[in-house]
Amino acid sequence: MNKQKLTVIIYTHNEEKNIQACIESLKSLTSEIVLVDMKSTDQTVSLAKKMGVIVYSFTFTRYVEPTREFGIRKAETEWVLILDADERVTPELSQEIRYSILDNSQKKSNIQYPVSNITAFKIPRKNIFGKIKWLKYGGWWPDYQIRLINKNCFKSWPKEIHSTPLFTGKTGYLKNPLIHYFHGDLESMVKKTIIFEDIESDLLLKFHKNVSTMTFFRKFLGELNRRLIKNLGFIDGELGIIESIYQAFSKTITYIYLYEKSRSIRPLS
Repeated sequence: MNKQKLTVIIYTHNEEKNIQACIESLKSLTSEIVLVDMKSTDQTVSLAKKMGVIVYSFTFTRYVEPTREFGIRKAETEWVLILDADERVTPELSQEIRYSILDNSQKKSNIQYPVSNITAFKIPRKNIFGKIKWLKYGGWWPDYQIRLINKNCFKSWPKEIHSTPLFTGKTGYLKNPLIHYFHGDLESMVKKTIIFEDIESDLLLKFHKNVSTMTFFRKFLGELNRRLIKNLGFIDGELGIIESIYQAFSKTITYIYLYEKSRSIRPLS
């Protein structure tokens, strides 16, 4: 396959601990790697440039969706793969991607690959807690993400947190996962929660979502039950239990933010 058929787009903000390993994992996939950096203040950009990666600067945003669309627009290849700095492409996934975007006439007859009218692929993610434990339960697997997209069919990426890209055509599924090293430590977990749940609460406020003190109990217990009991998070042991409790905490923080914001904009009686 012509390696230039695919561009990998990585977005970063202060990812010097991750960026080299991320880029290294792409060597067998393509030489077209673009880094879209959101005003890093560490060595992220210099490390990427030393590895021959094209770097674009982008205004810092609290979430990644605007950055992803910018990167896709910059790509000059038919296909793009969107990657976070804390994710890795395995050799098995690399091979599957290469064959999945080949024309049918070039595919090996003894291997089954997606049909040619698929214009985007969902890729499963293997979420590794702190580089220690693969969380198979609690709703963390297979965690499909739309990451491989035919640029010719890409329309836009809505500028809302956790939104999915808009494109024409059909969606396919890959079998081999991305490796995702999430939650490096508790401090970084809390920092991300403060950012993301603040944004989520803004969206809920925009749509006039009601909240009361009873909502906090309902959201915490509901999310804990979903993660820990319904999706069997306890089977993953101590870290599975910690993550289930933490996700319940995060959900509750969203509604605490919403409670504060909804009352601050009300006129005084």
